Amino acid sequence: MRVVAAGAILWRIDKGDLKVAIIHRARYDDWSWPKGKLDKGETVAEAAVREIREETGLKVALGVHLAEIHYPLPNGADKEVHYWAAHVSDKALANSKFEPSEEVAKVDWKTPQQARKLLSYDFDQHPLNALLDLHDRGLLATKPLIVLRHAKAMARSDWKGGKVVDDGKRPLHDFGKQQAKALIKPLSAFGVKHVVTSPWKRCRETVLPFAQKRKLAVIERSQLSELGNAKRPARTSNVVEDVIEQAKASVICSHRPSLPTILKTIASFAPLDLRREINAATSLRPGQMLVVHMNHSGKKPRAVAVELHESILVAD
Repeated sequence: MRVVAAGAILWRIDKGDLKVAIIHRARYDDWSWPKGKLDKGETVAEAAVREIREETGLKVALGVHLAEIHYPLPNGADKEVHYWAAHVSDKALANSKFEPSEEVAKVDWKTPQQARKLLSYDFDQHPLNALLDLHDRGLLATKPLIVLRHAKAMARSDWKGGKVVDDGKRPLHDFGKQQAKALIKPLSAFGVKHVVTSPWKRCRETVLPFAQKRKLAVIERSQLSELGNAKRPARTSNVVEDVIEQAKASVICSHRPSLPTILKTIASFAPLDLRREINAATSLRPGQMLVVHMNHSGKKPRAVAVELHESILVAD
C-alpha cells in the first residue's frame, strides 16, 4: 500500500536573507514542511498548492521540484511525498488567510539554519538541502515554461467523413475536451500567466478553458502550427525564444510534429545534463506537458530543472 502526499518549502527574501516557512502541528507536536495527502482525482501538483493554501493560508505557484521522499508509516504502508520550492511574494504574505487550528498551530519564518534545527524528521532535511543548493548557485528564483501537446483531437477518419480538408480546423475529440478542462488546475499550480498557442483549432480548444478561467489572453502564433513549423522551423524557434526572453510563467501549446523544433530551442538554454531530458519530450502524449523551470538572473536565461505533468485524463 502507498500513500501519496505533496507540499513545498515556501521561501522569501527578507532584508537580503533567505527565509523558509516551517509549520508546527499541535496534534503531533512536530515541526515540518506544509504538505498533505492527495484528494481523489487530484494530481500531485494540484495537491501541493491546495495543501499549502489550507495549512498556511498562502496562495503560491510551484517552482522547482526539490525531492521525492519515502518513509514507512506505523501501519507498514509506504508514504511518498513530493516537495517543490515555492516563492512567497510580499503581496501573498500580506494576503495570508492563516488561522491557527488543531491541524496547524503555527507558521514560522526561519533562516534555513534555524529551520534545520527545528525539523522533527531527518527525511525533511532532503528537500531543504536541495533548496539551499539552488539558492547557493543563484538558481532558486525561476519561472515555468510549459510545453503542452494539445489534447486528444478527433481522428482524421472521423472528421468531415475522412475527406482531405483544412486540418487546422479539426477539433478536439469529446475526450480531448474533458482533458482541456482537467488541465486547468495543473496549469494553475505553476502560476501560468502567459498563454501562447498554435492557431489551429485543436490547440486553441486545449488552452481556452484555462485562459477563460484565469481571464488571460490567448496569443496565437502560426509558426507553432504543424504547417508553420514545416515551412520555416527557424521562425518557430524565434517564437519560443521570444517567450523565454519575456521571463513570464508561460505555456506553449503545439503539435507533435512541431515539438522537436520547440524542444531543441529550449534545450539550447539548458546545461548538457538536461538537454537529453528536454529533447526526449518529443514523445509527449496528447494532454501531457513538460515543465521547464527557467532562471533569468544571468546574462542568458537558463533551464534549471524539468518535470513531466499531465491532467488525470491522458489519451493513449
